[in-house]
Amino acid sequence: MPTVSVGRDRLFEALGRTYTDEEFDELCFKFGIELDDITTEKAIQRKEKHLDEEGTEDDGETIYKIEVPANRYDLLCLEGLAQALRIFNGLDPIPTYKVANIGKESMLEMHVKTETSKIRPYVVCAVLRGVTFDEAKYNSFIDLQDRLHQNICRRRTLVAIGTHDLDTIEGPFTYEALPPAEINFVPLKQTRNFRADELMEFYKSDLKLKKFLHIIENSPVYPVIYDCKRTVLSLPPIINGAHSAISLKTKNVFIECTATDLTKANIVLNTMVTMFSVYCERKFEVEPVKVTYSDGKSFVYPDLSIYNMNVPLSYITGIIGVQLPEEKVASLLHKMQLRAEKSLSEDKKVKFVVFVPPTRSDVLHPCDVAEDVAIAYGYNEIPKRKPASLKPLPLSQFSDLIRTEIAMAGYTEVLTWILCTKKEISSMLNREEDSSAAIIADSRTSEFEVVRSTLMPGLLRTVGHNKDHSKPIKIFEVGDVVFLDATNDVGAVNRRHLAALYCGATSGFELIHGLLDKIMEATGANFVSPGNSSGYYIEKSEEPALLQGRQASVIYAGKRIGTFGIVHPKVLKEFDIPDPCSFLELDMQTFL
Repeated sequence: MPTVSVGRDRLFEALGRTYTDEEFDELCFKFGIELDDITTEKAIQRKEKHLDEEGTEDDGETIYKIEVPANRYDLLCLEGLAQALRIFNGLDPIPTYKVANIGKESMLEMHVKTETSKIRPYVVCAVLRGVTFDEAKYNSFIDLQDRLHQNICRRRTLVAIGTHDLDTIEGPFTYEALPPAEINFVPLKQTRNFRADELMEFYKSDLKLKKFLHIIENSPVYPVIYDCKRTVLSLPPIINGAHSAISLKTKNVFIECTATDLTKANIVLNTMVTMFSVYCERKFEVEPVKVTYSDGKSFVYPDLSIYNMNVPLSYITGIIGVQLPEEKVASLLHKMQLRAEKSLSEDKKVKFVVFVPPTRSDVLHPCDVAEDVAIAYGYNEIPKRKPASLKPLPLSQFSDLIRTEIAMAGYTEVLTWILCTKKEISSMLNREEDSSAAIIADSRTSEFEVVRSTLMPGLLRTVGHNKDHSKPIKIFEVGDVVFLDATNDVGAVNRRHLAALYCGATSGFELIHGLLDKIMEATGANFVSPGNSSGYYIEKSEEPALLQGRQASVIYAGKRIGTFGIVHPKVLKEFDIPDPCSFLELDMQTFL
């Protein structure tokens, strides 16, 4: 969850009133965000420098650190936070953002060259006209870019934002991809020209920019944006040019976002222009830019259109668990910046047409609308009730009953990894490689190569890591194993197994046999003579992981459902277990 640092006094000024820390914390909770920390400018500086000095009364402005949802990009700056909270408090209407009505012949243009498809194929642009900056607004503008770069832009790999003083450059602009040696300009905060390849070396010692170099460093061509006089605006995603740098005197801001993901580029551009169009001469109005690609296709950005979503009232109230009248739901949605109009569906049921503004890119599905209604209504106001009882699956019920029986016999339940190494289900168990095991494709670690086909390695590994524990160690596990199965639509099948292990100096065949009899008695199965399918019996087995002559198979209803016996010394050595162990494993699903 991203954390946004904002000055308390400036935030309160924007909200139109002051709050105590407790009151503001409560407001944040009601809105679905969290006041994470209260600090000061100097305290933050001391922390960054790893200083242990005590703070003083004159520690500068109080800073609120507010944790916001990761997909609420409109809350990543003070402007967005203040606007959202004012609407939530009923102080402001939902703003209407609009694109300036100018003809295409009067629009600024961005021409995209074919070569950009090799590295960053997309670009979207917009202009903020008549902006009034002061130091606080300017810093907030820069901070929003940094937060978007860290969040939705994924450290500039998906989208990179460039902002420029439009009065220092001249359109039409071109977006190109050229060999590094052909790009030459003065980068931001520098005074001399650099070739692009020299710039890569120069910034390898820059703590902030060096982490972005890998994005284009090894590419044969670098993306670059020029104006009509071949002045470099930016070398995305690394650095802007010094010539077009914005300042407190900037009045007209040209914003370009180059990207590998066009959807995210549009979200980023919309966030930038909607948050700061509030400072434009014509409030909430943005000037469009025409982007023309080499194939002749052209698009006009930004797209600030509102999209509609149909959401039934019954869906909203059903999810929340509270019956609300239509007027109340519409009012709650308005508090969350969503305008809603009541209508009737074809079957005459009440539904809402919800108008989603360009600031709310997080609203993708009716469940997002229902969540906003719940937030605005207040989670603490929703009556507490027990959910309707759900009938558990027979296998889950049976598993719980067996767990209880084994626990009453003095065994402790463990939960082990369902993934293991190939060796743990083959050579470490004195077996050949298991051809029925499901292998993990492109496993990132040697410890998790296959899905277990037996519970035995997990229990032995547990004892091996706890061999200094007082003896005897009596543990069991009820869990799933997986086998390949060509008849299943996913190519594999889960089976619920039960395994138990007794480790101690007195461990023997008869101890684990006694546990088997207790389990079978609990299931209602009777011990019968061999060949009788009305109950269970045991017969000689040849399990390599168990000691020959001290093991047996369990036959139930004519099927082999498991084995038990003394663990083979070779297997104990593989798992570094010095004491003898007896082991039992059964396929529980056979009983159902």
